[in-house]
Parts: sequence; structure tokens; C-alpha cells
Amino acid sequence: MPRNSISQRKARNIFFNSLFLLILISLLGSSFLFAQSPGKSPLAPEDILKTKNVGSVQISPDGKWIAYTVNVPRKPADKPGPAYSELYLVSPKTGEIRPFITGKVNISSPQWSPDGKFIAFLTRRGEKAKTQVWLLPVDGGEARPITHCRSGVLYFRWHPSGKQIAFIATTPLTKREKKLKELGYGFIFFEENLKPRNLFLQDVPEVGGKVKPRQLTSEVTVWDFEFSPDGRTIAASISPRNLIDQRYVFRKIYLLDVASGKREQLTDNPGKLGNYAFSPDGKKLAYAAALTRSDNAVSQAFAIDLQTREVKNLTPPDFRGHVEWVGWKNASTLLYFAGEGVWNTLNLVKIKGGKRQIILHSQKSGVIFAPPSYTRDFKHFALRGDSPTHAREVFYWQPGKALKRLTNLNPWLKDRTFGRQEVVHYPSRDGVEIEGILVYPVDFQAGVKYPLIVVVHGGPESHYSNGWLNRYFHPAQVLAGKGYLVFYPNYRSSTGYGVKFAATGYGDPAGKEFDDVADGIEYLIKEGLADPERVGLGGGSYGGYAAAWFSSYYTKYVRAVCMFVGISDLISKRGTTDIPYEELFVHSGKPLEEMWDLSLKRSPIYYARQSKTAVLILGGTADTRVHPGQSLEYYRRLKMNNHPAVRLVQYPGEGHGNRRQPGRIDVLYRHLQWYDWYVKDKKPLDGPMPPLDISDRYGLELD
Repeated sequence: MPRNSISQRKARNIFFNSLFLLILISLLGSSFLFAQSPGKSPLAPEDILKTKNVGSVQISPDGKWIAYTVNVPRKPADKPGPAYSELYLVSPKTGEIRPFITGKVNISSPQWSPDGKFIAFLTRRGEKAKTQVWLLPVDGGEARPITHCRSGVLYFRWHPSGKQIAFIATTPLTKREKKLKELGYGFIFFEENLKPRNLFLQDVPEVGGKVKPRQLTSEVTVWDFEFSPDGRTIAASISPRNLIDQRYVFRKIYLLDVASGKREQLTDNPGKLGNYAFSPDGKKLAYAAALTRSDNAVSQAFAIDLQTREVKNLTPPDFRGHVEWVGWKNASTLLYFAGEGVWNTLNLVKIKGGKRQIILHSQKSGVIFAPPSYTRDFKHFALRGDSPTHAREVFYWQPGKALKRLTNLNPWLKDRTFGRQEVVHYPSRDGVEIEGILVYPVDFQAGVKYPLIVVVHGGPESHYSNGWLNRYFHPAQVLAGKGYLVFYPNYRSSTGYGVKFAATGYGDPAGKEFDDVADGIEYLIKEGLADPERVGLGGGSYGGYAAAWFSSYYTKYVRAVCMFVGISDLISKRGTTDIPYEELFVHSGKPLEEMWDLSLKRSPIYYARQSKTAVLILGGTADTRVHPGQSLEYYRRLKMNNHPAVRLVQYPGEGHGNRRQPGRIDVLYRHLQWYDWYVKDKKPLDGPMPPLDISDRYGLELD
């Protein structure tokens, strides 16, 4: 019997709910039972478009202030672009909030100076300006740029002395290259004329002054770096070329001598690399990485002795989770953050080995938190966190105490009614237990079968946590408010359940992983919760692949799907993606030439002819991860087989997901419309499709 059986809970809940209802009827009269909570309403689509959330948090060296950024969505009528990002400070002790830089700005990567007197951050001011490092005195004064890099700054860190900064910037175009481009001769020499990402070091200039940076690397690409405690050494992740595929699977950690610029390779990690950090005494380096080249995600915590080069894996044996981030408590104790199913944990383990100590667990705290920022004495922590009823906020934590929430970015959420959100488990067809998150309709009543929306995550190296599940694509509580049951399965190949679980789809795309999703649908139907005649499914990227698969191979399960930046043809996908080696190493496992037949028969286009599902296809025209041709191929195959209910909507200039608000607004309203039309209302597939023009829902004044 699976844990947390819905059947057992349902029977128990029916008994107690019935008893409670009888008591209420006798006391207050039956008319009270159907009254809405005064002033409360379900989450609406327009609520999603105004929800603010915390971007990053950084605690000051003395623990007295936390700097954080707030992502503020643009309004429908604003100039197209991503959300604005504002900078604030909050006091953990008093709760005082200081707005530092607000309005139509884009602030990122705030970092305290070692003495706590300044905050440095990345931004750009002016239409044609490049992103630079700016400096802001905490006690008052104007922000000023301290770098003047021609190509813009990508990443930076303070030197431990506080007198210098180091940063990464791409080699700028030469005057000759600029002139050729202006004259129309700026041709694309595909993956050949790539500009490397270089590492630079410079002094922090006086007010009004400029300094020339010193270039520390050339002819390689530096993705990120960290200073040693004494500032004499830099650990940097480096790959030969400036390609996203190189960042995914070819990064190694190098040690760079700051004075001489000499570098040597430190790690020989076989697969993906996560973050890394020097121990407080500078004698060791901790890093998060995959266990093998075929692992689809970072999963282990390692520590390497910088003198002996001895590497230790400090991850618990057969760990049923994924280590995602590492840090240090002290020179002998490693700190690591892990995803464990729908929860996450913060853990300590001695460098000499032994059993881990869980010091913070999201299941107990009720908050899904991210890796922390903390003071050197390990007494003050800043985290961003969310829950089923609120988006990301700033939290403060002292070990041994409860999390303390410091911000309330969306106070209007108190006036919203939420559907119940719970963790469920169900058996797959071969007996493996699968975990997922189920969100009930706001007006849920036992014994009623509800329309079901299944949301499949991408990757597949990802997983859903039991927190805030409300974004512009498949917002859980908006769907719950419209009367849907919403299901988020962590199917096999998901992270958070151990390396073996995550490797299920290796060389077996759309196999057991999507069977798990089908088994979840059948489970909810058998439990009497879902209406088998009203099921919809959607997802983005690999989740979009699932949407295409369920509208073709598994078309019997669903009436409608929403395929966002999804895969339809595994053969052409491998030839058009910008991560071909990542795909080979951690997904396919073999060259295409050795798996033509499997690739064809695991492609939704192969089964397009049998589709009896309404298919909405969405995606950007500038997607390099999953080429727009994947959407077009599937659309063409369906149309050429006389499919009556297929629509393709493309978003100009958008990549692998929509960043600008017009595309997000359209995806939000359009996919909800598609589900309402074909799933909730069961409109016939051979009848009219939903109206094409939905601009009246955008919130614009066009007249």
C-alpha cells in the first residue's frame, strides 16, 4: 500500500467532514455552509502577472543587514522586457526595510564589501550602456560605476582585502570587426569566431576615478570563480571554448595564482560541475559535481586537499537525493544543500567522514528554501524561500531556531483562497513508488470527479518541490480556482531521488519516465478524484516533449495538451540543439548513428497520425536549446494528417521560455483558454477552435 494513501485519507476525511457538517447545520443553519469566505477569492490570472518575488539575498558580514533584490513584473502596457529588479535592505533584528534602488531598474548580484561599508552590484544605465559593476555606500551616497568594460561585466567577486575586485568579461569586437558589421559584413561563422570569457583584476577606484584592469586569462573561457581566503589564489571553472555545451559538460576547476597569472588544473570531474568554495583556512576546496559523466545533474559533495590533491566524496552512500550546493561551517566541517524529493535540506558533515547532520529541513520549517548566505561565524543566515501560499520571500535563520520571515511582498495574497496542496505517492506499473504534488480544486467536494491537469517538468533533470507552484505557465492555484485538480509528478529521471532514479531515462527517452506519468493519471482516476473524460497535460522543454508524447503515443489519456518549447523529433533535435554533447553524455548515451530506429520510434511525430488530442504548440522564434523547427515539424505532421484541433503560436525574439511580459501574458491566458475549451467544457475536437484573438484579456487599452 503506497504511503499517504488518498483512499484512506478520503474515507477518514469524509467521516470527520460529515460529522463537522452536521454540527454546523444544527448550530448555524444550512445556508451558512455554502457561503464564501468574506472578501476572499481564488488566485486569478492577473494575480500571477503582478506577483513580486525575491531574486537574491546576501547577508552583511556582521549579520545586521540583508541585501536582497525584488523581481517586479512589468505591467501589460509597459515597454516590452523582463521583470524589473530592485535593491533593498532589511534588518533581521528590527524588520526595518530600506529601499535602495527602485523603479524601472535591473539590479543583480548584490555583494557586500568585506568591511560591510559598501554593496557592489551589476546593472546598466542608459539605452546603449553595457552592464558594469556599480558601488553604493551603505550609509548614504550615490551609486557609481567602478568598471568601464567595453563588452560589459558578466560576473564579479570582491577581493578579500576589499581594495580590489575581479570580474569576467567577453573579449570585445575589434575596430575592424565593428566596421565590417556596420557595413553588413558581420557574418556568422557558426561556432568558430567565438570570443572567450576572460578574467580581470582591478583596484576599486576613488570617486570620479578610473583604473585599468589587469587581464589574468586568455584563450580559454572562464565561467565563474572564487577567491581563496588570503586573496592570493583564485579557483575558476574553465572550459576551452565559449559554448553553453562547454559550460554544461566540459568545465574543470583550475587554480590561478593572482600575482603571476599561472594556472593549473585542479579537478578532473567527469561530468557536470556545480558551485565550489575554499575552506576558511584555505587548505581545501569543496565542490558539487556529478558522480559520473552520464549523471544528468550535479548530485555529490566533494572536498579536495589542495596540497595532496586527495579527493573525498562526502555524500551519504546511496543518497536518495541530489546535492546541489556546497559551503563550509569551519575548516573541518562541510555544509551542503540538497534536494530530497519534494523537500530540501541543509546538512553538515565532517571532512574526515561520518554521518551527516540535518540542520534545516523544509518539511519541518514549512518553507522551500534556497542555498543560504551566511556570516563567517555561522551564526546568521539569509535565505529566500516560498511555500504553497506565498512566492519567494526573505527569511532569516539562526541555527537551532525557527526561520523568521522578514518580507511580505504580496500582502494581497491574504485575500485569496487556496486549494489544498499535498504530497502524494503512487505505485508505477513495475512497482516503483513515485512521488508528486496534488493541488485540489478550491471548492473541492468528496465524491466529485474533477477535470485534471497534469504538469510535467522539464529537464528531465529537475523536480517539483512542495512550495509556490504559480508561474505564467500552469499556475497551480489559478487552475484550482477554476475547478481543476492539478497534478505535478516527479517521474523517474527526476532529480531529488538519487543517482539511480535520475538515470532511468538514460538511453530510454519517453520510456519508464512517461509511463510513470500515465500511471499517475490512472491512479487519480481509480481514486475517484479525476474525470477520465476530462484530462489535460502540459509542460515546457522536456515537459513539452511529454505533452507531444501524450498527444500522440498516449493520446488515449488526454483530451488536450499544451506543448511549450517542446521536442517532437529526437533525430532533428540532436542536430539543432546548442547542447549536443550534454544530450549525448547524459541522455542518449550513444551517437545518433547507433540509435536511428529508437530515436524515430520515441519521437511524437512518428505517432502523429493517431492523435485524438487537441494540441496547442507554443514557443519562441529564437530558441537555441529546442529549435523552433521542433514545433513546426509536429504542427506539420498533425496538419498533414488532417488533425482538426492544432494551433501553433510563436513569440518573436524569445528563447527557451519567455522572458518578456507580452509573451508571458499570452501564454498564461492562451493555455488556460485551451484547457477550458477542450478539457473543462469538452468542446468537440472537430468543432471550432477557441478564438485566436485574446488580446481583450491582456489588460491593455487599445482603443
